[in-house]
Amino acid sequence: MYTKIKHTHRKENDEVSYAGERGRKRFFSDFFRKERSVHPSLIKLSEAISTMSKILVGVKRVVDYAVKVRIAGDKLGVDLSNVKMSMNPFCEIAVEEAIRLKEKKVAGEVIAVSIGSKAAQETLRTALAMGADRGIHVETDLRTDSEIQPLAVAKILKHIAEKEKVNMVLLGKQAIDGDNCQTGPMTAALLNWPQCAFAAELKVEGGSVTADRETDSGTEKVKLQLPAVVTADLRLNEPRYATLPNIMKAKKKPIEVIMAKDLGIDLAPRNKVVSVEDPPVRKAGIEVDSVDTLLSKLRGSGVI
Repeated sequence: MYTKIKHTHRKENDEVSYAGERGRKRFFSDFFRKERSVHPSLIKLSEAISTMSKILVGVKRVVDYAVKVRIAGDKLGVDLSNVKMSMNPFCEIAVEEAIRLKEKKVAGEVIAVSIGSKAAQETLRTALAMGADRGIHVETDLRTDSEIQPLAVAKILKHIAEKEKVNMVLLGKQAIDGDNCQTGPMTAALLNWPQCAFAAELKVEGGSVTADRETDSGTEKVKLQLPAVVTADLRLNEPRYATLPNIMKAKKKPIEVIMAKDLGIDLAPRNKVVSVEDPPVRKAGIEVDSVDTLLSKLRGSGVI
């Protein structure tokens, strides 16, 4: 797409063509540099050209990280009765990063989405209190720690991302209940978008994202073109605490409720849990007062 514009600061009838997004940015840069008086609406339009319109951030309700989980009586999962629930820690990091991008005027709107029972709206309210603009609750009675698996979540996120026309999907790298690390990559594959998993630093400039990502061998720097999917690692940021005034404001922010069954998406689990067991109880250790005593104990137990 080409835009032809006559410039008052150039020679009369001098036409210059600007192609695509970079061309439009170049025009505004030239125009603002040459003209001393610029209408505020033009300045806002220039800012909008280099700003992402929307970020979709995933929020999952999980057993609080400080709770010691109990195996359910049928040994097919974790007992969730009378257990403190909270936002997945990596989702908190993703929400925080999305809000920071908005505060830097890199993004225009932050949309938090959560899947689960009606109780998931409590977790959405936490994201709204942190600074997200609105929420989307995909309601289902299926358990999100076992029955709603990463592929189903990725399909739902794809549907919402396309419906909302977002520029970025920002997720936690994993949930602490399943530890699958699969939702982000699957979402990127379904959307056919570039992805960066385990992001420890994130910068958005124009239509691209530059990120440092954690790997087993060190830190890797990658550059992606928007739209893209990014998953947050532990070192990306430190999430803020929601203040009381913001908690009160969050109660007035809108949450759209969508029934999962109305989406026409196959949510059937691909894996079946056969049994969940407590780890074996370890024998108590003993203290020894010298190396000779240690060697004697090891020989006596047949280790050496």
